[in-house]
Amino acid sequence: KRTAVSYQLSAISISKDYSPFTIHYSLEVLMLRCMLRAKIHMATVTESNLAYEGSITIDEGILKKAGILPWEQVMISNMNNGERFETYVIPGKKGSGMFCLNGPTARKGAVGDKNIIFCYGYFEDEKIKTSKPTIVTINSKNKISKIK
Repeated sequence: KRTAVSYQLSAISISKDYSPFTIHYSLEVLMLRCMLRAKIHMATVTESNLAYEGSITIDEGILKKAGILPWEQVMISNMNNGERFETYVIPGKKGSGMFCLNGPTARKGAVGDKNIIFCYGYFEDEKIKTSKPTIVTINSKNKISKIK
């Protein structure tokens, strides 16, 4: 499990002589857990463009339904070859069903490969109790078949 810890300054007290050696402070630790926030399940690669700078282009309509933002980091798992890699998302034409591997990621799969796209977020424990990831299942024509 990956975790992130951030420190928030919660109190500062300074003695009457204002000496920098007499500053007292306390820290409150905020722990965040990395959890699945959204997933696009079983998308078929429609194009592979090695000449592009990098990323994955995904149908904008599917991105919106999954709650994934343009330029957001995603992890991709290729069901055909077992590759797992990270990149960022570029929105493609809405309704196109586009899933295009760009730049170096084009080496991670081929047209016709099935992929799962994961998007993670960092959450406090209290938020985790009420949060559920959005899971968008894609059919063989790269159209949404189910949203959970």
